[in-house]
Amino acid sequence: GCSDFNVACQGALHVQECVPENLELKKKIFTQLDAIADDTMVLSSSTSCIMPSKIFTGLKHVKQCIVSHPVNPPYYVPLVELIPHPETDQAVMDRTRALMKEIGQSPVSLKREVDGFALNRIQYAIIAEAWRLIQDGVMSPEDVDTVMSDGLGRRYAFMGPLEVMHLNAEGMQSYIERYGETMQRVLSTFGPIPDFSGQTLEQVDAAMCSRTPATPEALAERRRWRDARQ
Repeated sequence: GCSDFNVACQGALHVQECVPENLELKKKIFTQLDAIADDTMVLSSSTSCIMPSKIFTGLKHVKQCIVSHPVNPPYYVPLVELIPHPETDQAVMDRTRALMKEIGQSPVSLKREVDGFALNRIQYAIIAEAWRLIQDGVMSPEDVDTVMSDGLGRRYAFMGPLEVMHLNAEGMQSYIERYGETMQRVLSTFGPIPDFSGQTLEQVDAAMCSRTPATPEALAERRRWRDARQ
């Protein structure tokens, strides 16, 4: 390892920050990197939810800054989200996308920053409706998870929702003609954003702990089981 910024970054083409999700800590790191970067070095953050404009604004090399968000666990899940700062050069986006492909990752590019990026926005939408189904007494936590693990998850494991729609009818136009009104009707019944607390939290926590106790040993064992199935 190396604790000297100058030595660690000397000659680097791409620097990937991986410190905890703390805005002030990240800003401190990038201020230090900004002071030693040349005009070709890409300065990239691994943040999963902090907007690039909050991290990079005001830096001298802001045009070289980008968020490259890997997905956990990154050694099994190849997706990397690329999110530009409003001033990021397109060449930096293109170069980073090419680098991620070269090292075996699967990059996707956002055209502009948006809170939550893409993966977490989609993930949080699923979590919110899963929570509402439990909160409203429609399903148990165990059955909600089964809807994903033995249903949607199997569909979406190798194909995205849009292609699923395309193949589940005679193309996308056909799907919307068949199911567009139904989707709008169902979506109009979705409740408010849950606060993820109270009795529902206790119910979900108890269900999850009955399967995997929230102890370091049990969680580590379940993660090993998860990773072996990737």
